[in-house]
Amino acid sequence: MAIMAVREGLQFESTIASDSAPVHAAVSALLKAGVEIHCLRDLTRGGLASALNEIAEAAGVKIAVDENAIPVREDVHAACEMLGLDPLHVANEGRFVAFVAAKDAARALPVLREVEVSARAALIGRVLENSHPLVTLKSALGVNRILDMPSGEQLPRIC
Repeated sequence: MAIMAVREGLQFESTIASDSAPVHAAVSALLKAGVEIHCLRDLTRGGLASALNEIAEAAGVKIAVDENAIPVREDVHAACEMLGLDPLHVANEGRFVAFVAAKDAARALPVLREVEVSARAALIGRVLENSHPLVTLKSALGVNRILDMPSGEQLPRIC
């Protein structure tokens, strides 16, 4: 959203800062803590929705996520709403999704929250089963829907 605002000359009440940042410190902290990592994916291209769908497809699993658990800054949420964009399809340079062993999920959160770049880490979902690849989203209203890959024109991005 920060890049789009600058490129398109959009002005918001608050300045939307870029979330671009290196994530190696957060990943290193997970490794040092002995968290069993199954998969990591940055959210630079296509945002969270793309990353989850690509992982579900590659692993042949169903992934269920809870929209209320996904940390989206208020200013970004408001800008997306104004522009008719889904924040789950917006690139996040400096954010990643981590799939860890279920036994390590609760332990991974405090480890990630100790690192500035991942201070808002949250448990947003789980892998349900080996099945036809699918990502479902429990919406803020409690309704489950399929979270598809982004379609249409790509948002402006650096890379």
